[in-house]
Amino acid sequence: MECPRCKGHMISQYFEDISDDTGYIQFSGYRCINCGEILDPVIMANRKNRPHMIARNRKLMSVANA
Repeated sequence: MECPRCKGHMISQYFEDISDDTGYIQFSGYRCINCGEILDPVIMANRKNRPHMIARNRKLMSVANA
């Protein structure tokens, strides 16, 4: 997997979060060995559903198509 931040190599890793409200202590995700970026399913879902990013992308697309 390629890091979205630095294009480096990401490795699969298990993380622990003892203060998680869901009751799960351990979760899996990816960590970039170059910059330290961490991605898991929750982070990726939140990044997809950002209203301000959706609006920004629409604006950029309308400028590119004009």
